[in-house]
Amino acid sequence: MNQNKKKNLRHFTWLTLGLFGACAVANATENGAPTTAFGVYDFGAGMMPPATPFGTVGLRTAFYSANVQKDRHGRSVDNNLSLDVLSIGVAYMHMTDSTVLGAKYGYGAVVPFFQMDASVRVQTPVGPLNLEADPFRMADIQVLPVILQWTLSPNLFVNAQFQIQTPTGDYDEDRLISPGLNHWTFSPILNATYISDTGFEVSSSFEVDVNTRNPATDYKSGVEYRHEFAVGQHVGPWTLGVGGYYYRQFTDDDAPGLEAGNRARVLAVGPAVSYFKPGVPPIWLHVYKEFDARNRAEGYTTALRISHSF
Repeated sequence: MNQNKKKNLRHFTWLTLGLFGACAVANATENGAPTTAFGVYDFGAGMMPPATPFGTVGLRTAFYSANVQKDRHGRSVDNNLSLDVLSIGVAYMHMTDSTVLGAKYGYGAVVPFFQMDASVRVQTPVGPLNLEADPFRMADIQVLPVILQWTLSPNLFVNAQFQIQTPTGDYDEDRLISPGLNHWTFSPILNATYISDTGFEVSSSFEVDVNTRNPATDYKSGVEYRHEFAVGQHVGPWTLGVGGYYYRQFTDDDAPGLEAGNRARVLAVGPAVSYFKPGVPPIWLHVYKEFDARNRAEGYTTALRISHSF
């Protein structure tokens, strides 16, 4: 196969399969991938760690698996999709006693690593072609220069964040999938948690991702939105309930020859649990099943988080 045919096939494949973090999608956003990781926030989304001398270190590991891809009408695509992603992210957050706009100021960063295993069948003029890749590399580092934490009442906690995702991850435009996306993303985030006097909790996270253009492919992913949520009851140090996320692409992608209106969306719901006891590192665990996917893969994700303040 000559180089031009290989390049055309690669560009077609980018529109057929992609992934990021604990999720993967197809046919919307470059590589079909949501830009930032899903399922980061559940219980306690509105509460940042306390101000400590050395900050807080966190570890998040997640596993995503999908064997079906949906088109814009929600119908399964017959392309033998197989996708497994193990993500490991190391986070550092440092909340301070400094006050900005009545809120405690903090900052942080996240360094993720992905183990990806993906395969897909692509139809070509000479017949079907099976493509696969299984990289294990560092993904794009996320920097949070601004975190503002408000305690509006003994029951209501709100924080606002500004996140910058940097093109620092491993990226190869000739490979089926890459941990890095090769473009910048700027994300305002608003999180809130309400806990009643009886221990009933409602938490939500709202995020918008604004992407720059990938200079290697001249592809600019549209604006993305996600709402993550959790509802549960506190029982001693445990919080038990359900959580999930809703993802939707607000605007079209922009690339040479790209079809307009091909936007992704998905809803995920499942059980969630957390454990918090003073003096013991808190733990969060959830298992979500995706539903109602459009222009992306549909699967399930399991995520475990743990942190410790110093």
